Amino acid sequence: MAENKALDIVVLAGGISHERDVSLRTGRRVADGLNGLGHRVVFRDPDASLLAFLEETRPDVVWPALHGASGEDGALRGLLEITGVPFVGSRADASRLAWSKPTAKTIVERAGVSTPQSMTLPQETFRELGAGSVLATVLSGLELPVVVKPAHGGSAQGVTIVTTAEELPRAMVDAYTYSDVALIERKVDGVEVSVAVIDTGDGPEALPAVEIEPVDGAYTFDARYNAGETRFYVPARLDEQVMAAVAEAATSAHIALGLRHLSRIDLIVDAAGQPWFLEANVLPGLTETSIMPQAITASGREPGEVYAALAVAAMADA
Repeated sequence: MAENKALDIVVLAGGISHERDVSLRTGRRVADGLNGLGHRVVFRDPDASLLAFLEETRPDVVWPALHGASGEDGALRGLLEITGVPFVGSRADASRLAWSKPTAKTIVERAGVSTPQSMTLPQETFRELGAGSVLATVLSGLELPVVVKPAHGGSAQGVTIVTTAEELPRAMVDAYTYSDVALIERKVDGVEVSVAVIDTGDGPEALPAVEIEPVDGAYTFDARYNAGETRFYVPARLDEQVMAAVAEAATSAHIALGLRHLSRIDLIVDAAGQPWFLEANVLPGLTETSIMPQAITASGREPGEVYAALAVAAMADA
């Protein structure tokens, strides 16, 4: 199907997750890009009438722009698969794997990509074994500093860099606010990079890596979505050989997890030039301060054209 044919596209944004506001910003950017190319876009929040609406209207494609559990844990995508309406992004099974950071780390490591040593702790473990003894054991097995994060979710919500033993209990509480499972990961010092991977039908392609340099030292929620809080370097300030290794690691992670159409792979590059996989995002942020639109532009493309090409790819994959 020709990419210049006007399509009926439903952009889903909002939802009920902690990332609702970011999702609305992402969805508006996608809708504006598609509208600018002449596509007929319906912008809507998912609600109790959504599935009936899709069955009745049968749009050409659905473009999910839902961050957080409502859009990335695979549940909605599984329902979309049942409806038979084509949709942009990874299928339900791959989304479930990527949504769980511990699971994603295991799969990607088995594919040969390095990932920092970590421990996964459900909240129930603290109740059963006692917080004091559990944390003491953690500290004996993982050298500080560590990064504590929810095992599910994005936008750096509930993430803490822990440099002293006294900081660990509070970091666990913060992580459990967003998920009932926490991931404690050895902190790798180095350059933080994010790699957008797209596939519009010719196989996954790693776009230029984006280097992230938060002004205050940590890439927090505010640093991600407030202009001026982070410096981005596109492409990253890495030599050619390291850039190639970063692109290979990102593409390998995308393939190992079975992702489709688009993803963002987050990595740390250490002083030796070794990329370390941190996590995969099945729906990268596409706001005015997000990484993926910057990577698309650095590759010589227009974001709206890529969003449209992904819609066409979704129809071809249906």
